[in-house]
Amino acid sequence: MSEENAETPLQELVRLKEEHRDLDAAIEALAGKGVSDQLQIQRLKKRKLQLKDRIHYLQDVLLPDIIA
Repeated sequence: MSEENAETPLQELVRLKEEHRDLDAAIEALAGKGVSDQLQIQRLKKRKLQLKDRIHYLQDVLLPDIIA
């Protein structure tokens, strides 16, 4: 990846939060249908958890806990 295309941690955090919200909406939409695809919902939930872990990691990098 070249430096031009590299995301800063803050940019990545914003992008991941948006993707996380989008997945939440997609899961709700699928679950709201009469006949839902449980496998697809499980895949979306798994991706959402992966995003959540990455978001928490980036938040820790950007705002580390300082014990004073």
